[in-house]
Parts: sequence; structure tokens; C-alpha cells
Amino acid sequence: MVRGLSRVAIAGVLISSVTLGTWSLADELPALPDPELEIVATLQQGPGNITVTPEGRIVISNHQFYEPEYRVLEVLPDGTTKPFPTEQWSRAPGDDGIGLNAVLGVRADPLGVVWMLDNGGEVPKVVGWNTRHERLERVIYIPAPVTRPGSFHNDLAVDTAHQALYIADIGGDRGPALVVVDLKTGLARRVLEGHPSVQAQNRPMVIDGREVTLGAGEDATPARVGVNPITIDDEHEWVYFGAMHGTDLWRVPAKALADSELAPEELTAQVERFGDKPLSDGISMDSDGNVYITDVENHAIGVTTPDGSYRIYAQNDYLLSWPDGMSAGPHRWMYATVNQLHRSAVLNGGESVSKAPYYVVRVRSLGRTVPGR
Repeated sequence: MVRGLSRVAIAGVLISSVTLGTWSLADELPALPDPELEIVATLQQGPGNITVTPEGRIVISNHQFYEPEYRVLEVLPDGTTKPFPTEQWSRAPGDDGIGLNAVLGVRADPLGVVWMLDNGGEVPKVVGWNTRHERLERVIYIPAPVTRPGSFHNDLAVDTAHQALYIADIGGDRGPALVVVDLKTGLARRVLEGHPSVQAQNRPMVIDGREVTLGAGEDATPARVGVNPITIDDEHEWVYFGAMHGTDLWRVPAKALADSELAPEELTAQVERFGDKPLSDGISMDSDGNVYITDVENHAIGVTTPDGSYRIYAQNDYLLSWPDGMSAGPHRWMYATVNQLHRSAVLNGGESVSKAPYYVVRVRSLGRTVPGR
């Protein structure tokens, strides 16, 4: 089922799809017979990732593969957008250093701070913006040797219980890894480098009958991308992650991941396979332990349930043409960006055949949601 931006009655509850309001833990809705795919915003620029603040503000990155003028946008209640957090911060850095080079990962924490992962420039950084007071919260740089030659810091999860950020680095000359940033000290560590949980499987990604490649012309090679999707449960107990080109969903205790004194072998011993997943880009989760996954090959959003089994949850060939980032929002909504990334020049042999419109969509979740996952 697909609905536009209108008021609809579900099981006797009147819901406005453009009025998000303020969410509380007590908010519940009746179980729904289907997930209800719904358009939130129609975009002219390909989005990257997405997050939703506790107050229901929607923030998206613009995907760097499309060379956007503004790196991050806020989606307003009427579906229009504006630069986020300010026009100056959303552009390329000026002489004063204010600005962002290239952002994919964006996540909101329970205090309303939106963390933006800038993977461009000489030294990648994370910029935190306090949406409740509209001010810069913090800038944390991720220098060498944590950032390796070829690093691509893609997505992140925020752990306020253990005061840490967990970043998926899909690149690096020694292979993909997770990067842990200590929010108390600003220091970063590179962990799980070389572990099977962060490695890509040798499996082709085929969308619309064509294998996705990296590079241009004769230099294009079949894409094999390591750890990318990452999220954390709302109890800050487990961090869930996996390779884009991988069919395994993994998890590790957040307490262990945040512990800088834990020996590498002690950390790897606590990594466990949680369940199945498709080749995917972004993930999020609800409070019942269901992990929602952007299923790029099948034009779908899927779900891996607590028993580890995977199934397609919502599917639409047009509206879900490469669903990318995901975020939980208020009132049992799961949000996703859609950007036709397989048609971008980077993933299509050097020729861009991607065309607007692009979308922000949402579906009903199976369980209660805490914004920002």
C-alpha cells in the first residue's frame, strides 16, 4: 500500500503524516496488517542517510556521489528542505573552517544532538549540532593512524550510555573496520580490522538485471563493499552491523566495543552472528529487537526478527529504487532515503543515468520506536 502526504485513519486512530509532534515512551499504536509505505518528501537531489530527532525533526545528508552544493538538509513538515544546521555549515568549508566536505552518516542522540560524519577533507571529522539550542556542540577529528589510506567513514551509531560513537569504515589499506570514538576524550580507536564480520563476501549485487560496479569504463570492477550498515538498540546494549556485500547480520556488546582496555581477542570473542540479511545499505531497529534493512537488490525494506530470520517487509520497484539510510522516528515510523545509487556514475561504469525525483519514505514498524536509531 502506498499513501501520499495526507491524513489517514488507521484502526480508528487519526494520524497526520506531516505533523510529527513530540514523542514519548508511552505512545503506542495498534498492530497494523501491513507496513504502509508512505512518501514523506520528494527531492530533486539524491539523499544519503537520515536521522530523526526526539522532537521529530528529520535530517538527511545529500549523497556525495551526486556532488551536492549542500551536504546536509532538514526536511520540513511540508516536505520542503533547508540547509542544516545552517547554510554556512552545510556548504564546503571556507577559510574559517566552518563547513562540511562530504557527509553520509547522520545520527541524532537522545539529547537532540545531530552527529554528522564528514568523511572528506584531509582529516575526517564528526560534527555535533545541538538542535535544542541551535548551536555547535562539538567537532571531533579522526586522524591517522585510525583513519587509514583509502578509508571511507560511511555510517555511525551513537551510544550515550557508554559515551561513544561507532563508525563503519568500509575502506582502508588494511581492510574495513569499526572506529570507536570516545566522547569523553575525543580519542579514536580502530577495531575488528580483518574480522569476518566487517569483510565483504564475494557475492555480486545485481539490480535491475545489471551487476553494480565501481569505477569508470574499462577500469570498472564488480563492487564488493565491507562493513556499512550499523545501528544500536535503544537500551545501548548491542551494536548491530554488517557488510553491504554480505548476508550476515552481526552484533557485539556496546560495553565491550566502548572498552578501550579490552584486548583485541577479548573483543572479537564477543562478536556474534545475529541473523540473516540481504545485500544492504542502511539499518535501524525498533524496541522489540526487529532490525529493519534497506534491501537494495529487491527494491525493498526488509526486517530481521529476533529469531534471526529475514523477510521482505515493504516492496515497491519505483519508490524503493536503492533505499539507502534508515532511521527510527516517533510513533512507530521507520524512515528511509531512496536515491537510485546504482544509477550514479560511481556505481554505473562512469555514466550517471539517475534521474529525479528521489524520496524520503516511511513505513510502520512492528514494535515501538525510539527516534535516532
